[in-house]
Amino acid sequence: MKDGIHPDYGYVVFRDAAAGYSFLTRSTATSEKTIEWENGRTYPVVDVQISSASHPFWTGRSRSYEDQSRVAKFMRKYGKTPSQS
Repeated sequence: MKDGIHPDYGYVVFRDAAAGYSFLTRSTATSEKTIEWENGRTYPVVDVQISSASHPFWTGRSRSYEDQSRVAKFMRKYGKTPSQS
């Protein structure tokens, strides 16, 4: 590796405030805000809008409303229920 061209790679806490979930990992991301972690050390914290704790794909709450609207649209268009066919 060339010296001076790579960003610092260190420990960072990513926090999903919507889900109340935080995790410590290594990253090149950084922040001015810090947080004291469970081990008593202080790390930079990056707030994210979505994580595996709140993403619909990972939580299983993905398309309940969207699927219902697609079924309703199909029923309006074709006017049959599966039992009538």
